[in-house]
Amino acid sequence: MSKKRIVLAYSGGLDTSVAVKWLGEEMGYDVVAMAVDVGQGGDFEVIRHRAIAAGAIAVEVVDARAEFANDFVLPALHANALYEGQYPLVSSLSRPVIVRHLVRVAEEYGAGAVAHGCTGKGNDQVRFEVGIRALNPELAIEAPVRVWGFSRADSIDYAEKHSIPIRASKEKPYSIDANLWGRAVECGEMEDPWAPPPGDVYEMTVPTKTQAEEIVITFDQGRPVGVDGNPLAVAEVIETLNTRLGAFGFGRLDMVENRRVGIKSREVYEAPGALGLILAHADLESITLERDLAHEKARLSTRFSELVYDGLWFSPLREALSEFMAYTQRYVTGEVRLVAEPNRVYVNGRRSPSSLYDYELATYEKEDAFRHSDAEGFVRIWGLGVETWARKQR
Repeated sequence: MSKKRIVLAYSGGLDTSVAVKWLGEEMGYDVVAMAVDVGQGGDFEVIRHRAIAAGAIAVEVVDARAEFANDFVLPALHANALYEGQYPLVSSLSRPVIVRHLVRVAEEYGAGAVAHGCTGKGNDQVRFEVGIRALNPELAIEAPVRVWGFSRADSIDYAEKHSIPIRASKEKPYSIDANLWGRAVECGEMEDPWAPPPGDVYEMTVPTKTQAEEIVITFDQGRPVGVDGNPLAVAEVIETLNTRLGAFGFGRLDMVENRRVGIKSREVYEAPGALGLILAHADLESITLERDLAHEKARLSTRFSELVYDGLWFSPLREALSEFMAYTQRYVTGEVRLVAEPNRVYVNGRRSPSSLYDYELATYEKEDAFRHSDAEGFVRIWGLGVETWARKQR
């Protein structure tokens, strides 16, 4: 009698490598490992061999870089999405694309279950399981890391015992998640929020440049389409900015965030491309969005960010908000000039053929076309309610 089959979302890291062996040995599954390339880098042939060495019966590798950039990152960019005003949803955005392929591969292999390598007190378990149930509620879900009771050191020992090749060590026990949109690092000495992050945790933002550079980003209806006049796909724009802005040490975040499960967690992020693009995109919107639309969009951006962070990408509200955000992008076309300096990036120019900035209305020079005579009546009527209150009740 053949074993029951399960598809595991496989990163090639410590926990999922141990999970391959554990699901087979302890749970009696034939394990199909599925690795999704969302721009994290690495050698996927090495990852494939690692999964086989851990006991997987098959390995599926999916190149989802363009899909991730166009279907997940771009809607977040349109929303200028930053969770708690800082975090550009690095890991949060990659989970739904992984879930999409996890469900697809499970259906193709006839598997009745899927698995992930998330812990019991992290956000990712929520993102995986809510997403899986939204796409296929019939699939059973296994979460070995949540039930096996291993510490990180135990997992390292288990991997060594079963000859599973891993990169983690007890000397550098960091948990790292990377993709096109950035890089997240936690665990180890960083669990003390007073301790500074060790210098060796950074990869994308190691400073190599000191001479300031100007970088011009071109947008077409909110989509980044080029850098310095060179046409690029969305993923290529992000990769270019990761390299160029990261070389100035820009893009580091060290924050304590509120996880969905109710605890505060100290996280270190590197996201030079994400933060640079959001900065430029929001600035272009400053001259292309009407005032009330811009204000309402900023308010809804917070809600959009919370939904994505909380694992509700596959939800009607997130889809509705994305439709709204897409509507706002109709005239977000133009160029933004960034200046990159050591540890700093800022905007010093923007232009658009659909700009709502009118020089003749804004200027105080002789070209001024503003009707100053209209101002007195406007101001009086605008403040009439407050004036009446002051006369009668104050």
